[in-house]
Amino acid sequence: MRTPPFFKNQLAISVSLILGTTLFTPAYAQDSTSADKELEVIQVQGIRGSMIKAMDIKRSSDGVVEAISAEDIGKFPDTNLAESLQRITGVSIDRSDGEGSRVTIRGFGSDNNLVLLNGRQMPTPTRSFDFADLASEGVSAVEVYKTGRASIATGGLGGTINIITPRPLANPGEQASLGVKAVHDRSNQKGDAWTPELSGLYSNTFLDDRLGISLTGSYQKRDSGNSNATVGSGWRAFVSGEDEGGWGALPAEDPDGSYLNKPAEGVTYAVPQNLVYQFNEASRTRKNGQLTLEYQATDKLKARVDYTYSENRIQRELTDMSTWFSFDYRNATMVWSDPNSENVAYPIQYQDTDNYSADAERGSGIGINSGRGYSATKNTNNSLGLNLEYQVNDNLNLTLDYHDASAKHEPNSPYGSWGSLAMISENRIRSTVDFSQVLPVLSIGYPEGVEGFEPEDMIGAGSNFGNNYERSEIEQAQIDGTWVFDSGVIESIDFGLSQTEVKNNSRYASATRGTWSGVGEPDDWEDSWFTQTDLPAMFDNLPGHADPDMEPYYIDWDFDTIAQFTAENFYTGNEVEWPCGQVFCGGTNYSTNRITEEKMQAAYVQVNWQFDIGNMPANLTTGVRYEKTETQASALVPNYDGISWSSTNELVLQPTGDSVFTDESGDYNNVLPSIDFRIELTEDLVARASYSKTISRPSYTDMQGGKTLGGQITAIQGNGSRGDPGLLPLESDNYDLSLEWYYDEASYAAVGWFNKDVDNFIGRRTVMETAFDLRNPAQGPRADAARAAGAQGNDEIRQYILENYLDSDPNVYLNDNGDVVIDATAEDELANFEITIPYNQREASVHGWELTVQHMFWDTGFGVNVNGTIVDGDLYYDNASLEPQFALYGLSDSANFIAFYEDDRYSIRVAYNWRDEFLAYIGDGSGDNPVYTEAYGQWDINMSYNVTENLTVFAEGINLTNEYQRQHGRHEQMLINLRQTAPRYNVGVRYQF
Repeated sequence: MRTPPFFKNQLAISVSLILGTTLFTPAYAQDSTSADKELEVIQVQGIRGSMIKAMDIKRSSDGVVEAISAEDIGKFPDTNLAESLQRITGVSIDRSDGEGSRVTIRGFGSDNNLVLLNGRQMPTPTRSFDFADLASEGVSAVEVYKTGRASIATGGLGGTINIITPRPLANPGEQASLGVKAVHDRSNQKGDAWTPELSGLYSNTFLDDRLGISLTGSYQKRDSGNSNATVGSGWRAFVSGEDEGGWGALPAEDPDGSYLNKPAEGVTYAVPQNLVYQFNEASRTRKNGQLTLEYQATDKLKARVDYTYSENRIQRELTDMSTWFSFDYRNATMVWSDPNSENVAYPIQYQDTDNYSADAERGSGIGINSGRGYSATKNTNNSLGLNLEYQVNDNLNLTLDYHDASAKHEPNSPYGSWGSLAMISENRIRSTVDFSQVLPVLSIGYPEGVEGFEPEDMIGAGSNFGNNYERSEIEQAQIDGTWVFDSGVIESIDFGLSQTEVKNNSRYASATRGTWSGVGEPDDWEDSWFTQTDLPAMFDNLPGHADPDMEPYYIDWDFDTIAQFTAENFYTGNEVEWPCGQVFCGGTNYSTNRITEEKMQAAYVQVNWQFDIGNMPANLTTGVRYEKTETQASALVPNYDGISWSSTNELVLQPTGDSVFTDESGDYNNVLPSIDFRIELTEDLVARASYSKTISRPSYTDMQGGKTLGGQITAIQGNGSRGDPGLLPLESDNYDLSLEWYYDEASYAAVGWFNKDVDNFIGRRTVMETAFDLRNPAQGPRADAARAAGAQGNDEIRQYILENYLDSDPNVYLNDNGDVVIDATAEDELANFEITIPYNQREASVHGWELTVQHMFWDTGFGVNVNGTIVDGDLYYDNASLEPQFALYGLSDSANFIAFYEDDRYSIRVAYNWRDEFLAYIGDGSGDNPVYTEAYGQWDINMSYNVTENLTVFAEGINLTNEYQRQHGRHEQMLINLRQTAPRYNVGVRYQF
């Protein structure tokens, strides 16, 4: 059999052997020949070695495959797997707490990418895998399959990521590595300035290298923080001249001329629901471990057992200051922008008032909210696998792989998964926000004699506590085989059968006190519990923080102190609000309980051809995979028996306390062909062409059955959602062309084009429905009488009903806190709910270009890797249209620049990662409005020094230039979220035994 010219390169052969024995999973394994075993192994380590290995995988693979390899034992290029993956062409990431979390491949988000561990599907309560749960020190390589292949499990529409862990028989002998690191995250305000990280790896072989054991472990404690400005409840959008009268819409007439440059007829505009300044502190403790046992029982039989465990405990605290807008425009003054090129205008200056006079007395205004939140959760993953590989004869190799794994997300505090408490000061008579700057600037108008947001005016308000429990279980069995032919153009045939069962359970319970308008008097609360804190200083890296009109203070306070005092003094005995008695907790009344089950059976056959076209070696891989999927979804549907109007703008649904399960099912079959063609045009020039059909299954949320309502409605309508387990998967026809020039042993240039024609995209549509015969107390005879008497706004209507019906209507009363409560009656109108439902909406195309240059500057130790991805699609969101729309999420261009230098002692790598603006999602909290994540770029650096052959000291810097992240709505000045983080530094030592 002829040998391609490239493989005559001794270095490439050696690298392939080093990597091939450690990387490939059973389904892709190839046996080494006796000639291979006699080759001298030349180990190339460090940054250069890692890039050579990745380049060799890219060149020798069928289809488009990228890889990242460990630079040395226990040393992955980045401390976070997602942050390493973003260096790959076509791969982008989302960040959480300033760290890489989820991965986008070729414009498709994490829900549409499949993550494997050693070729096995990873359990996760959602389709989206969080890479922050796994430490990088126990990983030897990561492969990214951008094109489909019959032998690869389905589920990755954008791509399939295979995480590979060390195996002892692949590296015979005793090896050990120990790393100690100190982490300093400058975004941290209240946690430890420096936190520890420990990692270790031990591997050894016995019985003439026939028995091996490998053990890896890591521990990390990290404290971090961020400051946010957010319009967390979104922007209510209108078309001027068409939507007058809607809640939040500008009045048709402006007799006072107070709306400067009011949007002209036909212009789309939006008003903010609220503005929140929020400050978060996070403390994470992550533990990872893996044990692998391998035994070469005979020359033909090899067995492997591996167990992987990960645990990630995350505790978060937040402090916020917020103002909610009433949309009472009687005394408001606003300045509006001209419409942009999309015919969308935003409020340069937005003012909201409740018609209080300038000489209003202390305590006669509306609320300035001060909130504290606390959350504590634990994520655990367990994976146990058994692999048996049997060489039946010289031609046939069989592999049996069994995998049992689970992932769990659960509460980790006495409060539950999360808890939030609100305090208010009733001294706001007017709010003015300047949205023209990067950071919206809030200024508040106060009554006569009130200097500002002060501790002496604080009173209690509402609360919300909850429990979130999620569990995912996977049981997977697969048989793979390879038949190798002794001669002919067909080199081998791969075949296999597999069955995968996935069970997911998500449960949510919450307890809400709807006393948002306040409880108690200011004298009930100790002034010393509250601290005025410098507000602008929390945004010191953002343009606009030094504006003289910005509120000077927010109020900070201790969560536990206020929680204990509130429970001791304002406990009502209501079991729905207080499920654990006279203490705050989320309770176990799981009003939401979703169960989904998937059973997937698959069979594939794949033929590997090898031949010459003229004097050009060529490879062709053709295959087909058949998958049958059965789905079952059960959902616990909460029941309600009424609606109470308990505060000015909130009408609360009253649960009955009983719920029932609804069961629905679905099934689908898919035939998935694939073709990969590779030809060596010259000794250095490789061309590829690929076609494949791949699928990505609907999210578990979309599959859920039943109808879930929001706990509150407005005076106009409520909202809710329901799913459909009969949804079809997204199905994509994928086309790839690429040309790769390997002009030196570690240098290459590549250009690739791809196109994905995707069908069955899941969109959202809303339908107006009634539910449970619920009736709206704000839409009925009592409310109509109030309006007929001249009452305007919810507060005046409620006051009218109180004054005229309190003594005559048993459904109108004052509760224990003195709040007006109006219960719905049979005479009120049925409540309307805007229900959001998923459906297989339409097809769309995504296409793009990928360009990569990797160059080593001779033997100087210098090298660079530059890559870029240009992605485009045929569906974009129309910002001026208020009709329900579908658009592609996550599409954005991206680029990477990596430069490095290394020699026997020193190593330094500087990396820049950039991602252009993209549509993150639709639904900002006030309707089907778009949310765009703005362009973001980040510089990182990694340096190390080899003190001895075994001892290395290193330092790392992440986000060196202190970049911030920003999201906006229909107009770039309609802020959704603005987040300031800070650089993170790591210093440490690594010792290799």
